[in-house]
Amino acid sequence: METLVVDHPLVAHKLTRLRDADTSSATFRLLAEELVTLLAYEATDGLIVRPVRVATPVADADGVALAEPKPLVVPILRAGLGMLNGMVRLMPTAEVGFLGMVRDETSLIASTYADRLPQDLANRQVFVLDPMLATGGTLVAAIELLLERGARDVTAICLLAAPEGIERVRSAFEGRPVTVRVVTAGVDAHLNERGYIVPGLGDAGDRLYGVV
Repeated sequence: METLVVDHPLVAHKLTRLRDADTSSATFRLLAEELVTLLAYEATDGLIVRPVRVATPVADADGVALAEPKPLVVPILRAGLGMLNGMVRLMPTAEVGFLGMVRDETSLIASTYADRLPQDLANRQVFVLDPMLATGGTLVAAIELLLERGARDVTAICLLAAPEGIERVRSAFEGRPVTVRVVTAGVDAHLNERGYIVPGLGDAGDRLYGVV
């Protein structure tokens, strides 16, 4: 498994504003979209393309287009929805699936409550959007579901990660014939007793949409 921590002044700036408890939900949503677009630029550097030839106003030119089947973007509900616009802004021709998962706050085990994904993901490059890679349970469960349907190339884009979550993902997929990457804006110190990232930025879903 590969972990990429994007080191860029704009990434660090936007992440700092996301951490600020005084940042409003409206501003938080905008910052999250902008940050995801920056992360997605790095996360998509391995996209599969095919050669094409186009006519410019001056002459023909060789170029590339995204290959079929189209990449699939999968936000994990609900917080992952706050990352979707930033991702499709960069890759508007990608298809979008949805995966609803909830973590039990006592056991920290994730379960699936909604599944709007293709049954056959063979040869699809999949990009999972999950703001916080904390314990890693939700992301591992999501990737396992994708692999069961034939995916072999999965990239997770996370605003923040904890060392414990990265290690759990690594141990779950190391040595298996699949490509799994984690792209994030930062890796924080540790998890607290509730499984929250420290210093983190709080509950991403609540910061995006309010407490409901």
